[in-house]
Amino acid sequence: MKTLKISLLLAVLLINVAAFAQDDVSPAKPYMGKLFITNGTVHVGNGTVIDKATIEVDKGKIVAIHTSQVSIPADARTVDATGKQVYPGLILPNTDLGLKEIANGVRGSNDYLELGDLNPNIRSIVAYNTDSKIINTLKANGILLASVTPEGGSISGSSSVVQLDAWNWEDAAYKMDNNIHMNMPSFIRRPGRRFGAFVPENMPDPSKAAYEKIEELKSFFRQAKAYLAEPKHAQTNLKFEAVKGLFDGSKHLFIHADQVKQMLAAIDFAKEFGFKVTLVGASDCYQITDLLKANNISVILNQEHALPTTEDDDIDQPFKTPAELQKAGILFALNDAFDEARYRNLMFNAGTAAAYGLTKEQALQAITLNSAKILGIDDKTGSIEVGKDANIVVSDGDILDMHSSIIRHAFIQGREVSLENKQTELNRKYLTKYGLQ
Repeated sequence: MKTLKISLLLAVLLINVAAFAQDDVSPAKPYMGKLFITNGTVHVGNGTVIDKATIEVDKGKIVAIHTSQVSIPADARTVDATGKQVYPGLILPNTDLGLKEIANGVRGSNDYLELGDLNPNIRSIVAYNTDSKIINTLKANGILLASVTPEGGSISGSSSVVQLDAWNWEDAAYKMDNNIHMNMPSFIRRPGRRFGAFVPENMPDPSKAAYEKIEELKSFFRQAKAYLAEPKHAQTNLKFEAVKGLFDGSKHLFIHADQVKQMLAAIDFAKEFGFKVTLVGASDCYQITDLLKANNISVILNQEHALPTTEDDDIDQPFKTPAELQKAGILFALNDAFDEARYRNLMFNAGTAAAYGLTKEQALQAITLNSAKILGIDDKTGSIEVGKDANIVVSDGDILDMHSSIIRHAFIQGREVSLENKQTELNRKYLTKYGLQ
């Protein structure tokens, strides 16, 4: 009896240690050997599906995808994916992850915006917090990379892509300072909490104010262009230096806009300065798909599970927009910017798009390869192809389906990362409390 009691006590202690392990989850160590993920249904990310395939990984890179029996070295690690679905790691293309911990609560936990209006020199990467408790919940849902984006002002600063299993921001950096973010001013005034439906007579005309702000932004970029054309400078202008990549094509200008007038102004920006432009938000973009296609404008749909932008839109317009962009041949990605869910429903946004006109593989591509293309990292990730990083997710079922999506393994650059998080901790805690463990 004493032996039994000791065994039970040890079991409870082990459960409690595991339950509180989330605060101490460490990044996975580099795995330099060979890894084989065998016999899974591989969703490549480019529309192709390969049944009973084996992925061979060496030193963190995908070196082969076998469709027949393969000889596996005795010292290699094997993950049996028989009956399971294998996907590229999902990518969150626009987020304040690691910059904002408690949205409307503890001010000290947030570092996502800067004072001032024109801040192209602000770098989100140096504020990225790898110890955020939200990060582990995303990994457990198959989201392995994210583009961390600053907010505030007319020009917010530069975003960087991070991988979600790192000790610090230097380790996390996947591609740094690759895009500059600009917020297009609104051309309409929406009734707010302060005035309700009443608009005071002395309120400025929103269209006039918007055009003035756009002219101010254009003036800034014209000055930056002139500054960058000079061979030498008496003084260094950090703001102008920060936008150099927009003029030489090494960076994209991400313009946050939802209204058609805002998007037309964004197209005008692209034409005048020759910038590569991506629209973020773009809820009304379905109205001007021909213009977006003609001007090679890509789109990140910021939040699909939302109400339409205007009262004249169809109630299900946010669900239908991805299919309309696909039909028009526009490069687009899906995002999840919902604060309350903390971005972990990205794949279910894609699942909704698949129910409203996209195929399952097109919806998957919108959160993998398309995101990688827009972020400029498709040479390294976004699909399960030879030569790319082994950013791979293994799921029991369809990753786009809330009912069957259960992630069993996640690999970032060939390292199997922990799926432990606050939610798995609480699950074990209450299973133990009610004797269900």
